[in-house]
Amino acid sequence: VQLQASGGGLVQPGGSLRLSCAASGSIFSINAMGWDRQAPGKQRELVAAITSGGSTNYADSVKGRFTISRDNAKNTVYLQMNSLKPEDTAVYYCNAEVEPTTYSSGSYYPYWGQGTLVTVSS
Repeated sequence: VQLQASGGGLVQPGGSLRLSCAASGSIFSINAMGWDRQAPGKQRELVAAITSGGSTNYADSVKGRFTISRDNAKNTVYLQMNSLKPEDTAVYYCNAEVEPTTYSSGSYYPYWGQGTLVTVSS
């Protein structure tokens, strides 16, 4: 199972970016998907998560600015980031709870993508 993240880059304060993360490989199903981030010199933190049913959870610092969504048919999770601030600068990692089999095993395992850098600066 591999998670491939894309969409990071340099953006000015107040701007927007959309991150994508596609899961591929031997996947029977995916439970929750989400995004973490790690800023320089800081601990990794949860940004947003979404269940297979579409329920979402956000860090307080991004509520009202970021929107997480997913396309279950494409095994892909998105993070729309609006009104970006310099403090949003970080490496963003996608994650997913995957059933990595060709049949229903009932066992899910966590996987992470390689990270994509988001820099918010003028």
